[in-house]
Formats: sequence, C-alpha cells, structure tokens
Amino acid sequence: MPRAGLSAPVVVAEAARLVDELGPHHLTMAAVAQRFGVAVPSLYKHVSGIEDLQNRLAALAVGELGEAVAVAAVGKAGDDALLAMAVAYRAYATAHPGRYLATLRAPSPEDTEHEAAAAALLQTVFAVLSGYGLVGDDAVDATRMVHSALHGFVSLEAAGSFGMPQDVDRSYERMVGALEVALASWERRATPDRRGRPASRTG
Repeated sequence: MPRAGLSAPVVVAEAARLVDELGPHHLTMAAVAQRFGVAVPSLYKHVSGIEDLQNRLAALAVGELGEAVAVAAVGKAGDDALLAMAVAYRAYATAHPGRYLATLRAPSPEDTEHEAAAAALLQTVFAVLSGYGLVGDDAVDATRMVHSALHGFVSLEAAGSFGMPQDVDRSYERMVGALEVALASWERRATPDRRGRPASRTG
C-alpha cells in the first residue's frame, strides 16, 4: 500500500488484523510498518506511538464487541437477551482473539472514543439486566459477575484448557443458564462483608 493511502483508521485496522493473526505481543510499530512496506516514521504521521496505537485498537475492539452484543440482544428480553448477548460475546472472542484481549484495556479519561465505546457496551449490558429488574448498584454488581463468567470461559477456551471430550458449547449454555437463575433470584439488599458490616455499594 502506498504511503499516500495511510491514515489512522487504516493503520489501526491493520494492527487489529495483526493481533488476531499473531497475538498482541507481536504488536509493534515496526511490525505494522512492515505489513505496509513502509518505514516506521511513516506511521508517526498517523499515530503518535505504540501507546496511542494500542489505545486506538482498544477503542476499535470495544466498539465492535459492543455493536455485536447490541445487535444480538435487540428485540429480546430476559433470558433470551442474556443468552443472545453471551453467544455474541463468545463469537467475537473466538473470531477475533487479539482484538478481544484489547477490549480488556481500560480507557483513559482523555480517550473520548474509547470511553464512548465502553459506555455504549455497558448500556447494552444494563439494558439486558434491566429485564431482571436490576438497576443501579445491583446492575453494576451483576455486570461484574456476568463479565467475569463470560471472560473466564472464553479465556480458558482460547487457552485450550477444556480438554475433556464433552461438548464445550453445551457447557457454555449451561453456564449462561446458571447466570439466568442467579440474576432472576438476585438479592436486592446490601449484604454484610466478612467483618459483619454492610458491604460497600461503590467502586
């Protein structure tokens, strides 16, 4: 690709392809430049360095994941919405393993694009959880539980940790089913911490 064809979105898109193919540890300015057949300084006209490239990649990936789960959950409610969101989440992590790992990067306060993408994804999750009557701090707690479960499963799957012959798809659906039960029976009250005091509802 000629240098004239380079732009920040083009560079980020190529970085996304690179991490999916080779893994995030292979993402360097030199590696991206090599894929375009240009010298590294040519990239600095479009991104300020590897940190900027990683931030832009994270914003792209979070936006893609957010769109995938939003499209899957639209028009559904309750258990149907949760399952659709979970299936879309796993499908994205499987199809784009490098980009998926980039979604775990927390946005910096000044990164408005990443913040907006993360907010849109969170809004979808909150909308799904509202089908179980969960709002406010309960929705935050439930979001953390659901995210931990889905991320844990897809991460172990990607690492090849599920060596037993039983169907992995079935196991995933059963896990989501367990989440459905937990959400439907959520205790909407502050529970004591291990020292017997009401648990904090912040953070």
